This record gives sequence, C-alpha cells and structure tokens, in this order.
Amino acid sequence: MGRRRRRLPVEPIEVAITDLSHDGRGVGRHGDKAVFVHGALPGETVSARVIGRNRRFDEALCEEVIEASSQRVEPDCPWFDRCGGCALQHLEHDAQVAWKHKRLVDNLERIGEVRPESWWAPISAEPWHYRRRSRLSARLVKGKGRVLVGFREPQGRFVADIGDCRVLHPDFSDRLQSLSALLGELSVADAVPQIETASGDGASAIVIRHLRELTPDDILALKRWSDDNGIAVYLQPKGPDTVHRLWPETHELSYRLEDFGLELAFHPQHFIQVNAAVNRALVARALELLDPGPGDRVLDLFCGLGNFTLPLATRAGQVTGIEGAAELIEAAGANARRNGVDNVELEVADLAGDVSGRSWYRAGFDGVLIDPPRSGALEVLPMIAGSGAQRVVYVSCNPGTLARDAGELVSNHGFRLVGAGIADMFPHTAHVESIALFERA
Repeated sequence: MGRRRRRLPVEPIEVAITDLSHDGRGVGRHGDKAVFVHGALPGETVSARVIGRNRRFDEALCEEVIEASSQRVEPDCPWFDRCGGCALQHLEHDAQVAWKHKRLVDNLERIGEVRPESWWAPISAEPWHYRRRSRLSARLVKGKGRVLVGFREPQGRFVADIGDCRVLHPDFSDRLQSLSALLGELSVADAVPQIETASGDGASAIVIRHLRELTPDDILALKRWSDDNGIAVYLQPKGPDTVHRLWPETHELSYRLEDFGLELAFHPQHFIQVNAAVNRALVARALELLDPGPGDRVLDLFCGLGNFTLPLATRAGQVTGIEGAAELIEAAGANARRNGVDNVELEVADLAGDVSGRSWYRAGFDGVLIDPPRSGALEVLPMIAGSGAQRVVYVSCNPGTLARDAGELVSNHGFRLVGAGIADMFPHTAHVESIALFERA
C-alpha cells in the first residue's frame, strides 16, 4: 500500500515566532509540533498557511503579520513571498548580518566547544545585484503558455513566476523575461531544466542545459540572442564535462583583484566567490591575518583557480596550491602565467588521502590557508598539523563544519583559535561565510 499523504489544514494557523532556523525561516510551535514559517521573524505573531506536514514539524508560508518585529522591513523585491532565492529580505540588513554572526558564535560554542580570543567586524558590502554566479531553474508551464526562468518557490517544487531579480548581477537582473522568451522559441523548450549565469568584471555568459539535440533554427535563435544582449551562450548537452561555447567565437570571463594587481580568468562553470566586493575584502583580510613574508612558504589547500594563491604569491616567497580538480589547477596555472607569477607550485591531489610522501608536503610550510567545500576539512587537519605551519587561516562556507574542525584543531592538534568573523557573501539569504585564524598554542 502506498504511503498516505498527510492532509493539509484548510484554514491558516496562528504562530508565535521565537527563533530563526538555519535556513532563515521563522520557528514557532502550533499544538505539539514545531512549525517553520517562510517570511516570519522572531518576536512576531503571524497567520500562516501550512504547505507541508511531517511527523515532527510542519512547514508554512506567512500570509499575514499580526504582530511585527521592529526589525521587519518591506522587501525590496515584489516577488519575495513566492521566490525561494532569498530568505531574509524582510529583515533589515544590519540585523541579517548580526544574525549570521550569532550563528557562527552558536556553532563554535555548541559544536566545537571553542570561543575565539577576538571577534572581528563583519565583512559586508552593497547587498543588491551582487550575485555574479547563479543556477536558475527553467520549466515550460503550458497553463501559462511560457517558460518560467528563476529560482524555485520556497517549498522547492515549482519554478517561481517572477519578473526580475534584485540580487542577480546587473547583466541578468532584468533579463529573466528575455531568457524566458528565448527558451520559448526553441524546439527543446520543454527539455531545458536549468540555466547557469556567470559574470566577470566586463563580460557575462549563460550555460544552457538541454536534454535533447538543438535544431539549426535553435542555434540561430541562441546566436541572435547572444548578439542582441552582448552575453555569451554556452551549451551543456550532458554532464558538466560537455559544456562548450556556442557563441561568440571568442569570449573570456575574468575578474580583478586590484589590491594585488591581478586579473583571474575563469570558465562559466568554475567555482568563484559569488560576491565580487566581499571576495576582495575577504582576500585582503586573509592575507592580513596570515601575514606572509618574502622568506615564507605558504600552503593553499582547495586552491581552485588561484583566488587566494596568487595574492599570497605577491607577499610570500613560495606558495603551493593544492586542488582535487585537474581542470581548476590548469586554470590556476594559466592565471599565474597571465599575471607573471612564478613563485607558485600547483598540484592535483586528493586531499582526503595520504599526502605525507609528496615532495611538496615534505618541505614544510610556515602558514596554511584553507578554503574547503561545505563538508569541511576534517580529513585534512592532521596534514595541516604535520606541516609545521605556525598560522592557519580557515575560510568557510559552513559554520557547522568550521566549528567541528575548530574544535579538532584546538583539542587535538595544538592550535588556539585567535579570532573569527563572518563575511556577508550572500546578502538576503541564510548562507554564512566566515573566516578564522588559528596559531600554534
């Protein structure tokens, strides 16, 4: 027998909100169950419509604010209530930053059982039109007679019907309807599940994922749109390794790190920090904290295409960048040559494996910078401890795994947590980027 779906209440429920969840939803209780309410803030009483039921909790959308928080503001985006791309536009920006700082504090104390000697001022910048990379969903909705392009609705099942996006890079914030019309022209309109956007300092591109072969007319329509909008079009017929440029014949994305006299080129699907202004400040703070000198050897783990590696090389004597993806190491090497940087060594390595026998590791290091994925760097910590480094700068996109790793470095590897702080890389979302400094105890 199939699993019976829980019936949703027809009438809205009244919920007193006491906290924010890790994903930015208001948390309250109704009866004996927790309720997570999109669009609600702590201290508020709201009327909410239940959209999902689980054994221990319900999920709901705020329909009316009965008693408002003093920190509530009118969302700048008219689509906020229906779009899941942002979780916190209804919370004033300073309060968003304060909440993210609190999340870092709570995670370090609760998970890592550590507290830094100093808390740093948050890194923050203009909170609109910052997002230079995005992955947008697309879906042909026959009832609407068009293709919807945008983020998904808060409950995640459907593509939100929105007209524009205030957090996307200016090249795309007002082009969602143009992209919708473009896909609607194609013979494969019902077989394009997503579009990725990528913007450098002076150029932008889209990557169209298509599940069926394009016709010659489709190709002409895509080229025409590219010429009309000045945005390159890349295609992805299968997996990520099939991405290729369709038009124009020559195109390059790059961004500058002016403080270091560097320009880094990247492919539309390469990982880059999504917020250019916050990234520049984050790189500057990382170098200030690590403070490498001309005689120092520095190890950059999960180095990507060189975002931290090359700035470090302008200060240190030698920098070794390690990354698991060969494609990114190739990009980092090309960026080093592009900028005339010759004191970097770049290696492909599985950082979850044993690297103690590798020549680059045996030489030892004075400092380490690490910028791991969301899963953190637990397997890498013994290698860091054995490297001889006196300082470790840890850049994190997940406060939970940073806290876990911080506790491990302090409790089992002889480091102390000197300082920590957040970087508001994704304004109006619940995403928390942070940076921490460890020194030998």
